Amino acid sequence: MAADVLKLCMAQMTSADSHGPNIAFLRDAAARAADAGCHMLALPEVAGLCNRNAEKARAQVVAAKDDPFIAAACEAAARQGLWINTGSTPVAGPEGKFLNHGSLIDSQGEIVADYDKIHMFDVHLDGQDRIGESDTYAGGTRAVLTDTPWGRVGLSICYDLRFPALFRGLAQRGAGILFIPAAFTVPTGQAHWHVLLRARAIETGSFVVAPAQVGKHDDGRRTYGHSLVVSPWGEVICDMGGEDPGLAMVELELEQIARARRQIPSLTLERSFDFVTPADD
Repeated sequence: MAADVLKLCMAQMTSADSHGPNIAFLRDAAARAADAGCHMLALPEVAGLCNRNAEKARAQVVAAKDDPFIAAACEAAARQGLWINTGSTPVAGPEGKFLNHGSLIDSQGEIVADYDKIHMFDVHLDGQDRIGESDTYAGGTRAVLTDTPWGRVGLSICYDLRFPALFRGLAQRGAGILFIPAAFTVPTGQAHWHVLLRARAIETGSFVVAPAQVGKHDDGRRTYGHSLVVSPWGEVICDMGGEDPGLAMVELELEQIARARRQIPSLTLERSFDFVTPADD
């Protein structure tokens, strides 16, 4: 039977372009989370390595089994008796590309689930150079759920947020907590971040946990911040702002999931239908 409350520590980071400083942040965050009585630490996208210079990154990126950040997260989880969602870090993938790779680690330091970001951030914002994540990264092919002491959870990363069918599928298969670690750009964050996260929570009757990167990074990028936790009713219950890295402690009252889904049972009322145009009639 699932626990009634998840005591969560959410981290907002300004990740560096090498593993060392990010591992130091991770270890300190895990110790502080454990001291505060939290059950789980949730980290943002590219928590382990934030470097958009592909050649410089390539000198540091290794297979997931050899990755120093993932190893440090497993060690910290076991030492602190704490679950850790690593958010993501780049690892070696197929055909010379990277995978944007996240892990969920239990309190014994064992990896219970791995997820590779499915949807690549290939966009061309007005007035800016094209951003082509697929130039460097391969996309994952599996939607991932796993059971925890707090019920079933679903994993995703950043740009996945814009594909609601993924989250509906996770929720229909029992996920009540959806992790969406991110490194949103400032323009897209200002326009879309809050509304998309609230929509995913409302559509699925789920808690959305979205740790984010914030501020100016070593590689020159600037990220939006505003790490959020959203309730199954769509209420923002934690917003860490857009200025500084840090930690926030949040209690998720898990009975809110069943309450929201009981009141608006859209997950069970979906019907099939055909698309037609007047010419089809």
